Amino acid sequence: MKDNTLNNRFTPNILMVDDVGTNLKLLDDILNPEGYKTRPVPNGELALIAAEKEKPDLILLDIMMPGIDGFEICRRLKENPGLSDIPIIFISALGDTDNIVKALTAGGVDYINKPFQAEEVKARVRTHLKLHRQSKELRELNATKDKFFSIIAHDLRGPFSGFLGLSKLLAEELPGLTQKEIQKMSGSMRDSATNLFNLLENLLEWSRMQQGGIIFNPESIWLMSIMNDSMSPVMDSADKKGVEIRYEIHADLEVFADAYMLASTIRNLASNAVKFTRKGGKITIAAKTVPGNLVEFSVRDTGIGMNPEMVADLFRIDVQNNRRGTENEPSSGLGLLLSKDFVEKHQGQIWVDSEEEKGSTFYFTLPGDPRVRSFEAMTEQGHLMA
Repeated sequence: MKDNTLNNRFTPNILMVDDVGTNLKLLDDILNPEGYKTRPVPNGELALIAAEKEKPDLILLDIMMPGIDGFEICRRLKENPGLSDIPIIFISALGDTDNIVKALTAGGVDYINKPFQAEEVKARVRTHLKLHRQSKELRELNATKDKFFSIIAHDLRGPFSGFLGLSKLLAEELPGLTQKEIQKMSGSMRDSATNLFNLLENLLEWSRMQQGGIIFNPESIWLMSIMNDSMSPVMDSADKKGVEIRYEIHADLEVFADAYMLASTIRNLASNAVKFTRKGGKITIAAKTVPGNLVEFSVRDTGIGMNPEMVADLFRIDVQNNRRGTENEPSSGLGLLLSKDFVEKHQGQIWVDSEEEKGSTFYFTLPGDPRVRSFEAMTEQGHLMA
């Protein structure tokens, strides 16, 4: 099932909680013209449900409400790891110092007295949204740095150690080795070198992407025209492992994308599928048009799959996703992060369905033929007649 939390959100989403409808209407009239998406909720129970489902960027919270009051709502939100960083501004007629301190102690970032003034609400909302965005960007930068150093310290070290150990053994024991032993060691060295090259290539691509160093150049592409080139290295690994790869892509299917980013995304997803599929398994790479003039890609395997917890953490940069493949192949999780960046650069979405021991299917969407979009736009404007 598609995870909508992976979508890019360009409009801040504000959850407004108050049991008085006129207050919600006033807040909506103040904030909607500012370009914010507002979500009015009349009680605490619904507020907790809406917050969990929508992950708002800011919460405006009344205190005196029937059932769960604002203090308790705030405490529960702050105890939830997935919601604890959402800034909460209390809006209440309880303007005494004790209640203000109680609200801030519960986890609120600010306090607005009722009756509120429009300009004050707009200014405080704008300030805390900016602070929240900056805090989020800082956390992402730190997570990126940590991920980078983790890969250097752990994921690169293993293949390098294996490569150096084999080369040392080969150099010292060469005169006494049989042809079969030399061939086996050479094959192992080749595998280690290949793993190192792939990891370094992804690491450099990801680093360039974070720094804005990859030029985004979308164009109309016949999909099958890039499949063979992008899949060549993956096919070698699949053949060696006895994994079948097949395509379900119409020869005339066209996509509007950056060829380099598209090839990298397909290659990374297919490479992951090979790693986590046992010998004799199958991988199917498919693409089809879907409503909205989009092309939906899928990479489906018959591999070992994942549990819900692994799926939830899969695209998180602050979580180590380095589970080894079915034949102990290394995996840093970097290819998935890179694929997510590339897909979202196209304003697309990426998600996964998976079940343990039944395999995984990765999906992503990209824009379709731009000529279709132009046709649809003209039709909507009444420029074309049936």
